[in-house]
Amino acid sequence: MERPQNMSTPGPLKEELLKNKQVICIIILFHLIGLIGLSIPLTRSIFIELVPYHLLLMLVIIMLSHQNTGGRLFIFFFCLFILGYSIEWLGVNKHLLFGQYRYGQTLGLKISGVPLIIGANWYLLTYSTAVLVQRSRLKSMFLRVIAGALLLVSLDMLIEPAAVRLDYWHWANGVIPVKNYCCWFFISALMLLLFESFHFKKQSIAAPVFLGMQFAFFAVLYWSENTYH
Repeated sequence: MERPQNMSTPGPLKEELLKNKQVICIIILFHLIGLIGLSIPLTRSIFIELVPYHLLLMLVIIMLSHQNTGGRLFIFFFCLFILGYSIEWLGVNKHLLFGQYRYGQTLGLKISGVPLIIGANWYLLTYSTAVLVQRSRLKSMFLRVIAGALLLVSLDMLIEPAAVRLDYWHWANGVIPVKNYCCWFFISALMLLLFESFHFKKQSIAAPVFLGMQFAFFAVLYWSENTYH
């Protein structure tokens, strides 16, 4: 009689699964803590000041969650960081693309009116969305890019009301122009195409969890704003 095969998870795979669980727990925990902190008037100002550090933490753990981290990932990050910052510079200083707006103090250190962290934020949102559609059943690159861009526009619709309240940015006359969402779509599609060009292997669920928490986080803020104000 043959011995039954060892069905236990191999050591390296088990370590990878454990790391993913830890990363996912950190992502969920810090979003929940942030949401609670922003919801309590006594701690609200403190947690607003922590926003850039929260984004930096998310950047580090999402980068670490990438399998086979190497030079190509950092090249991709650098490309999106520069592209994201440049687009925002044009928006703030030349009033091109999105419309007329300015950044507040919440997102931290600014150069030429644009927070440095905004480049990292474009990377986080694009990478997380790209991994989500990468893990989907969409075989067509075109459909993945379109679906991902629509997801990011949907997220921006949730972010915009909270952005003013949290002093992320402010629109001229308090009106969000329609072209803001159009530009979000096309810029997101461009960044998603860039992700596709790197042909990264299928990644873990950690980045899509971050994206899901972003949706949940800003959806709760959006709901609370419309319910109590």
